[in-house]
Amino acid sequence: MDDVPGRIEHTVLGPTTTWEAVLETLDDAIQHGMRACVPPCYLDQSASYAPGVDVTTVVGFPHGQHTAKTKVEEATEAWKADAAEIDMVANVGKIQAGELDDVEAEIAEVVAAVPIPVKVIVESPLLSESELRGACQAAADAGAAFVKTATGFSEGGATVEDVSVMAEYCRVKASGGIGSWAFAKELFDAGADRIGASSGGVIVTEYHEATAGENQ
Repeated sequence: MDDVPGRIEHTVLGPTTTWEAVLETLDDAIQHGMRACVPPCYLDQSASYAPGVDVTTVVGFPHGQHTAKTKVEEATEAWKADAAEIDMVANVGKIQAGELDDVEAEIAEVVAAVPIPVKVIVESPLLSESELRGACQAAADAGAAFVKTATGFSEGGATVEDVSVMAEYCRVKASGGIGSWAFAKELFDAGADRIGASSGGVIVTEYHEATAGENQ
């Protein structure tokens, strides 16, 4: 499996996140060769502190109920602050209501506004399989670079089953409840391209331990 550390987005997005917590996350990302995902309010500082780290930030977070105009403004501000990628939250209520044309149009507006990859969080734990498929199709049709499982702010997280479905439509970032290399590997094997986790350092350390014999 190629460049596992570079496929991990070490994440700090809690409601009480401080700059000190972001610094610790960035230091871990530097040490282990990971990406990072931080709140928008720390993006400028993060880009200055760790210019060698690809830093993602979030848009419409955590519930996705912002207007399309607001999401576009957030995405544009993030790009100007040197975000490498954006994780935007889709409007889950509209997904569940079957208003997929609106969902697709909103995503397309954000994709068109910035020249960086946009990952769309669909909150897969809250969706039926048919709703999940509809959301992924809308994101893919809108030009999203990835679909992402979860924000971590709703009950449930990434599952092998959901990732397998999502991978039929688009590249996948699996996020939510991923705390070990063993589970991360299951998700990679199911079709995930990226992993988002607050335990990124643990995952990478366990990966190196598990594969040490293969590299001798």
